[in-house]
Amino acid sequence: MKGGTVQINWHDTKPVLTLDFHPISGLLATGGADYDIKLWLINSGQEQKKIATATYQNSLSYHGSAINVLRFSPSGELLASGADGGELIIWKLHSTETGQTWKVLKNLLFHRKDVLDLEWSADSAYLISGSVDNSCIIWDVNKGSVHQLLDGHFHYVQGVAWDPLAKYIASISSDRTCRIYVNKPQTKTKGAEKMNYVSQHVIMKAEQQMSTKTHLFHDETLPSFFRRLAWSPDGSFLLVPAGSYKMAATSETVNTAYAFSRMDLSRPAVMLPGASKPVVAVRFCPVPFNLRGLALRWALQASLSPDFCSCNFKFIIYL
Repeated sequence: MKGGTVQINWHDTKPVLTLDFHPISGLLATGGADYDIKLWLINSGQEQKKIATATYQNSLSYHGSAINVLRFSPSGELLASGADGGELIIWKLHSTETGQTWKVLKNLLFHRKDVLDLEWSADSAYLISGSVDNSCIIWDVNKGSVHQLLDGHFHYVQGVAWDPLAKYIASISSDRTCRIYVNKPQTKTKGAEKMNYVSQHVIMKAEQQMSTKTHLFHDETLPSFFRRLAWSPDGSFLLVPAGSYKMAATSETVNTAYAFSRMDLSRPAVMLPGASKPVVAVRFCPVPFNLRGLALRWALQASLSPDFCSCNFKFIIYL
C-alpha cells in the first residue's frame, strides 16, 4: 500500500469542516465555512502505482451559512448537507448528455439551530440529524417531513449514528451522555409497521469500584462542535469519541474512545486510549480484513466473552 498527501485548498482559505466519499464512485464531497460544497474525483493511482490525485469537478451553491456535515446515501443517489441556522438540504444526482450533476431535491425544515451531524438509514429512505437545538430528528426523505423527534438530550447533539442493521440509533451530546435508541415498530391500522425508536440506554458514568462514579465523556467545555461516533459496517460494535477516563477519583484524565459491543450497549467493552487531545471523531474503514494466525485465535477467544461478537475478520478504526 502506497500513501501520500492530497491537498484540497479551494474553499477560499476558509476552514473545511466536513467531507464524505461516495459509496460507489471515487467522488469526494467537501464543505466548510465558505458556504459551498466542492466535488472532487479521486484517482487512487493504484493501476499506475502512483500517488492519489484529486481533480475538481464542480461546486454546489445553495447554503447561506457554514456547512457542518455532508453524507452520501448508501445508494449513492442522494447527498445530504447540514449547515448553521438549521439548514438541511437533500441533493439528487442527475445524469445528462454532458455528464452528471447534483440538484436540490428537498429542503428539510424543522431544526431551529445549527445542524451538526447526519446519518442515513441503510435503505437510504430515512435520515437522522443532530442539532444545537438539543434534538435528533428522523426524516422521511421521500416525503420531506419529520418522521420522529428524539428530544432526550439536554445540550447540543454533536453526533448521530444509525445501526446498519436498522435496530439501533445512537447519539452523543455535550451533556456528557450517549443515548441508545431501539426500534420498536408500531402497528398501523392497515397492518403495516411504522418505525418507532425509543430510549433504551443513557450512558453517562463508568462502573468503577469508587465511592463516586466518574463521567465517561468530556463536558461542554470540550473545544469542538463535533463528537462523531460510528457503527462498524457489520453492526457488531459502536465506537464513541470524546471519552474521558479516570482510574481513580484523583487520577489524571485519559483521553479515549470507547467501543461498545452490540451484545451489551449499556457499558463499554473496549477502551482505546493514547490520544494527546480529546478524540472528536471516529470512523471505520468499510473494507474488512481477514485475520490470520495469532490474531485469529485471539479473536476467537475474545468472542467467547459475552461482551464481544464472534467474527473472523477485523476493521481498521480511524481516530
